[in-house]
Amino acid sequence: MNLYSTATSIYCHRTRIVLAEKDIAHESIIVDPKNLPEDLIDLNPYSSLPTLVDRDLVLYNSRVIMEYLEERFPHPPLMPVGPVARAQTRLALFRVENDWYPLADIIETKTEKAAVKARKELMESIAASADVFAAMPFFLSEEFSLVDASIAPLLWRLPHYGIELPKAAKAIVAYGERMFDREGFQLSLTEGERELRL
Repeated sequence: MNLYSTATSIYCHRTRIVLAEKDIAHESIIVDPKNLPEDLIDLNPYSSLPTLVDRDLVLYNSRVIMEYLEERFPHPPLMPVGPVARAQTRLALFRVENDWYPLADIIETKTEKAAVKARKELMESIAASADVFAAMPFFLSEEFSLVDASIAPLLWRLPHYGIELPKAAKAIVAYGERMFDREGFQLSLTEGERELRL
């Protein structure tokens, strides 16, 4: 199993967290998104990252890859068992991907004027969720899930984005530290991602 990934993409990072949390044997191939290898271009019609190659199967889109890994390697489970809890987890993933990730993309890729507005929106939106982060050890759960694998890379990048959470969000900071201390998270980090916090 090979994962084509970039050194600092949040989408690639969350996929690497799932691989590490499940202790799945794989080779992580870090590529330059501006200079993709020919074999990756041949494999993926969108030339997007991350791309997972598992024998004859080629998957792209981090969410699709994460759900495939969850189904193919069910232990440890990163989704709840019951249909209601699974639906709530999928809804939380949807919100992270649609409310927070696009703002992170703006901060990383757009003009400084657009980034300033996105920083404020992202900080306020995350901070507004402080009570949810405080309620349980993991996001809406007693166990680490795909939602945590998606939120942790975002929180890791906040200092790099120039975002400092307010004092009222101390539960989120504590949650982040718990996630960062996990062995799976530490194993998922590339050198480039470690440098984001220096």
